[in-house]
Amino acid sequence: MWGHLSLFARLTALTVIAINASAQDSLNVRQLGFCSLPGNALGVAVSGNHAYVADGDSGLRVVNITNPSFPVEVGFYDTPGWAWGVAVSGNYAYVADYEGGLRVVNVTNPAAPSEVGFYDTPGSALGVAVSGNYAFVADTYWGLRVVNITNPAEPTEVGFYDTPGYAIGVAVAGNYAYVAYAGSGLRVVNITNPAAPVGVGFYDTPGEARGVAVSGNYAYVADGYSGLRVVEITNPAAPVEVGFYDTPGSAEGVTVAGNYAYVTDGWMGLRVVNVTNPAAPTEVGFCDTLGYAHGVAVSGNYAYVADGYYFRIYDCSAAMGISGQTVSSPITWKLNANFPNPFNPATQISFDVPRAERVTVNVYNITGQFVRTLVDDRLTPGAHTIRFDGSNLPSGTYFCRLTSPDFSATRKMVLVK
Repeated sequence: MWGHLSLFARLTALTVIAINASAQDSLNVRQLGFCSLPGNALGVAVSGNHAYVADGDSGLRVVNITNPSFPVEVGFYDTPGWAWGVAVSGNYAYVADYEGGLRVVNVTNPAAPSEVGFYDTPGSALGVAVSGNYAFVADTYWGLRVVNITNPAEPTEVGFYDTPGYAIGVAVAGNYAYVAYAGSGLRVVNITNPAAPVGVGFYDTPGEARGVAVSGNYAYVADGYSGLRVVEITNPAAPVEVGFYDTPGSAEGVTVAGNYAYVTDGWMGLRVVNVTNPAAPTEVGFCDTLGYAHGVAVSGNYAYVADGYYFRIYDCSAAMGISGQTVSSPITWKLNANFPNPFNPATQISFDVPRAERVTVNVYNITGQFVRTLVDDRLTPGAHTIRFDGSNLPSGTYFCRLTSPDFSATRKMVLVK
């Protein structure tokens, strides 16, 4: 019936098809918002109203998270290497830039981050932690590098610790650095004297240690296909595993806040694990992030995930048992009217997704010509909000079209300049 109609006629004649469905792609974890990134999001750090994303070959991306339902990239710095990990301290972001070493980026103005210094590590920098005047870099086969960052314009290596294995992740607590070494597990390094770090203990995890977080007397290791390992470090010379949770995917990253460990589990998304009893960690929530979940940061009730081509924000309140929080998915598809409308130059478009499914959102002009793709991704169930910026477009009428295998809808938008 559509063959003889123009694209414009099809767009204006489209009707909404509501489909009831149920799917179990999440438990007690709800996606609030997301934004697409040009590279491959691998690491993330949060400071104030901004998230700092290590975005692979697209460097450091700065995302405003003031509105968790509508994160917006506001600035970037394209590092020379492959941004893999990031830490933020004060006005500086420290980027583990693979073959680009350690890059120091001034983020005083998040809209215009600028590099002020770098140190070309001898290996390939994958992870970084900052404590006081030092950055601790996990430098693959070259182990742990200790870099003095007192002067951010001239970071200088002052010490290193090497051990068999492939240093991927690092966390610092007190006088010790805890290094995740693929192939040789968790290594505990005394850094009381940064110029002469000394290995004092280790625990050879059963998998490939890729990430590590420390809280209290325990180190939490993201151990690849061996899941989350909980290691007691009361005696740094003799770390001992006391519990584990075998995640369904490949544990790539971990952070700990309060009684919960947040594990990025590769293709199996974000897992929230209660570690109140370290001997019996228990999963209390999860969400299929739909990409490859690699890095995670937590602030308050929200988890911020580096998920391949996307940066995503999740509300974990229900998993944490916070009173009054519920997690529910809409039962029907819905494309809401954009707001504001008319608009100049930007507007927000919100829509509901009843189940995990691939969704595209495209914009067309009054003649039916394609203008821009706003979304082309497999989305989680829930409410979604995206931004359409018409700064580079002329005034006029535009159409927003949402499509999935089971649904399509169109809304008219008016850009007035």
